[in-house]
Amino acid sequence: MSLLSRLRCITVDVTGTLMAYKGELGDYYCMAAKSVGLPCPDYKRVHEGFKLAYKEMATKYPCFGYAAKMPNIVWWKTCVRDSFVRAGYDYDEETFEKIFKRIYASFGSSAPYTIFPDSKPFLRWAHGQGLKVGIISNAEYRYQDVILPALGLSQGTEWDFGVFSGLEGVEKPNPRIYEIALEKAGNIAPDETLHIGDSFRKDYLPAKEVGMHAILLDRFKTPDAQEWKKSGALVLPDLVAVQDGLTSDKLNC
Repeated sequence: MSLLSRLRCITVDVTGTLMAYKGELGDYYCMAAKSVGLPCPDYKRVHEGFKLAYKEMATKYPCFGYAAKMPNIVWWKTCVRDSFVRAGYDYDEETFEKIFKRIYASFGSSAPYTIFPDSKPFLRWAHGQGLKVGIISNAEYRYQDVILPALGLSQGTEWDFGVFSGLEGVEKPNPRIYEIALEKAGNIAPDETLHIGDSFRKDYLPAKEVGMHAILLDRFKTPDAQEWKKSGALVLPDLVAVQDGLTSDKLNC
């Protein structure tokens, strides 16, 4: 009995699986500063500052402040301000507000993202096979409500249900987020579900822990992929390869 014939649902990660960022974060922070007449900040310092600020916010207020009932915009404003401060740019309140509004608007639109060319065809193919299609992402509500639809990946057309950490209050690699997905799919059994992502720790391990099939994508030829394979993971280059493998019944995951 082929894997495809046993499946009732496919879930997919978003960033690195369906889409990627255009350019670097520093590009957008720099453009925002220049838009209010300031010199362009140092890209590397801002990028490093952001990584530290984001990590601290994610630790203090996980799932974009879900448990603390922190508004999404407040979470991001705190993170962005700290990113600039850590990079050595402590703007006055009025200046920072102008910069932040531009950054928040940019990352709440389709502008910083690009969809991989195989994403929409794969999701539509999965639907054509009669499968439920779900999104599982460590992301806030704008991915569901604004960003994915703006990129042409709409609920009801390309995907049926979404599990977003900022809306559920749980995030990968917590296996609970996968259990929520199965519930939203209509209590479909784990062994009737395939999850596709790009992180061994956040996608593969927790999906397998709850009993789902799992495939990892290596779109960017990461050195870690060899270790993933040694650990038993099925690693494929893109969604075309996933579709081909499912159709030809050559996958064992």
